[in-house]
Amino acid sequence: MCDDMDMYCDCEPRMPMIGEEAPDFEAVTTHGPMKLSDFKDKKWVVLFSHPADFTPVCTTEFIALSEAEPEFAALNAQLVGLSIDSIHSHLAWVKSVKDKMGVAIPFPIIADLDMKVASLFGMIHPNQSSTAAVRAVFFIDPSMIVRCILYYPLTNGRYIPELVRLLKAFQTSDQYSVATPANWQPGDKVVVPAPKTVEQVELREKEGYECKDWYLCFKQI
Repeated sequence: MCDDMDMYCDCEPRMPMIGEEAPDFEAVTTHGPMKLSDFKDKKWVVLFSHPADFTPVCTTEFIALSEAEPEFAALNAQLVGLSIDSIHSHLAWVKSVKDKMGVAIPFPIIADLDMKVASLFGMIHPNQSSTAAVRAVFFIDPSMIVRCILYYPLTNGRYIPELVRLLKAFQTSDQYSVATPANWQPGDKVVVPAPKTVEQVELREKEGYECKDWYLCFKQI
């Protein structure tokens, strides 16, 4: 048994953190059985949870995500939804959204009645609900490394263009070894890594960057 004083006790699984490998799982989805590792070395995964099927805010989110799915697909990313509902509830909701709203949901939704995946990824926040997941988003790269974690409360829907923008920012940073500044949009200048030696500082003026100071330089890619 774990010592109550041990704040780093490993008896209970803890959610993955940024920079760590996402834990693999196997689950039933609206598209059939799925393992997270099915996407390893193949795609980015945007794993997101919602509180419940047949709820107003969640329905608006799923419509918006369905409309944005081609943008995620173009970025080699797979959307995967999750809630603590049965597969039958998911299927009925998917049909309802298509029949009543005219929107086909193109991505799989995990049925997580036993809360296994939600617990694994820290999607249940007791002060919000002990039986429904909050609106969590995990960006997982093709190496299965967690790159970003976002949390929203039950009451407020996510801004889907920001999810697309974030994915583009991660891929830009990976491709060009740069960072993206506040309010960055694709096509904007990026931030060059800060110099680490006196020599690198002196070279800054010769490298053609737009520098505000020795440590803050931008470039166009």
